[in-house]
Amino acid sequence: VFHGRILARRVVGQETRYEVEVKGRHRQRFPLVSREYLWVPNTCGCPALREGAEYLLMARRHVNHEHTLNRILLQDDGYARPWTPREERLVREAARHC
Repeated sequence: VFHGRILARRVVGQETRYEVEVKGRHRQRFPLVSREYLWVPNTCGCPALREGAEYLLMARRHVNHEHTLNRILLQDDGYARPWTPREERLVREAARHC
């Protein structure tokens, strides 16, 4: 789970790639750098993320069996909520209990 600002959106093949500025991290199980690519396995951009907007995102690291692909994946039904101080507080509180 992390707080990020969408910098750019690009359709690559059958997927959508977002360039994200990572602004905060919560409960991370893999390291994140200040700029990451976030992949969505469709071209409709679902969930729809607007350039310039900030979100709380729950994504997972996807590594294929050959270990030639290592990326952050946000599934269509993944957690992507517009960032607000209230949403940030709720995530922090949930992290204490989980």
